[in-house]
Amino acid sequence: MTKVIDLFAGCGGLSCGFEKAGFKIVAAVEFDKMIANSYKHNHKNTKVYAEDVKIVDQNKYFSYRDADVIIGGPPCQGFSMAGARIRKNGFIEDPRNYLFKHYFNIVKVVKPKLFIIENVKGILTLKNGEIFKEIINIFTNPENFNGEPYKIQYKLLKAKEIGIPQARERVIIVGSLFDFDLDKALLKAKNEILKNNNTFFDSVSVWDAISDLPEPTESGIISNLESKTQYQKSLSNNGNTYNHTPHHHTQKAIERMSRIKIDENYTSLNEDIKSIHSGSYGRLNPNGIAPTITTRFDTPSGGKFIHPYQNRTISPREAARLQSFPDSFEFVGNQSSICKQIGNAVPPKLAYYLAIMIREVLNENK
Repeated sequence: MTKVIDLFAGCGGLSCGFEKAGFKIVAAVEFDKMIANSYKHNHKNTKVYAEDVKIVDQNKYFSYRDADVIIGGPPCQGFSMAGARIRKNGFIEDPRNYLFKHYFNIVKVVKPKLFIIENVKGILTLKNGEIFKEIINIFTNPENFNGEPYKIQYKLLKAKEIGIPQARERVIIVGSLFDFDLDKALLKAKNEILKNNNTFFDSVSVWDAISDLPEPTESGIISNLESKTQYQKSLSNNGNTYNHTPHHHTQKAIERMSRIKIDENYTSLNEDIKSIHSGSYGRLNPNGIAPTITTRFDTPSGGKFIHPYQNRTISPREAARLQSFPDSFEFVGNQSSICKQIGNAVPPKLAYYLAIMIREVLNENK
């Protein structure tokens, strides 16, 4: 079984997709203790390090070929080629780079056959694209890898094109020790998936995703759900479904929400709403897709997260459905942590697509 290390693992969206594709997640690193507990709860066969990645790196928790694949989304804010800033070992001296630097160091030690970095779309254009160039240069520099650097390819993936009802767009950077064509590999993975599931890539609406869920309960536990769509069936489980809890809004917020129609937002209220989000108090269109699920989906001012028909924001379970998490996945922690876990996660369905692609590529390059 192909072994994987998940760095910056969060609650395990990437791991979820890779496990489904038959990979063995041997270890995961997540700094936030509460989020790490959520990961442990849902990935019981994985060794979880609830540590700063710096400690994991410096104390050499990993060794050569501990894994065939490394996955994760390290922050890259500190990169810039502007000015005469001091570089050390290929890294610009910026404290924000240490997280990425430790990802790089672990790749250097483990020397996996493949690695994936997941990041926001903006990484391609930040600082006129210089940050992205710097990342590529670091991994393709032979001096950093004893003459065996990685070959780097990248792709912008849109969740809605992978049958996820959300406008999320993410860049995946793939490093490999061998040559392959990423676009062809993704197409092959798509065809491989369609052999067993011909609806996998079909368009999915908000209502396709959440229409079988009743009103939220204080316990968050619901059962005996009757799936109404193929998407719901693909995420359903036989036992209880958790985290379908309501958010307790103020009467003022409820009154405002009651005046918002589908696809409208705070601009329809004729009030001075103080929010940095342009979609504040937005009501979801049941026949459309959701915006990118963020960590603020529990608050009306956080964006377009009001339920299509009820005067409340979507529940954590509804947000998880829009992120493609299976109903068997139970998020643990307090409300703000659970919202953070869901909003920051890589959609498991997208992760599965990537995992199938990597599985096929590794099989071809044994």
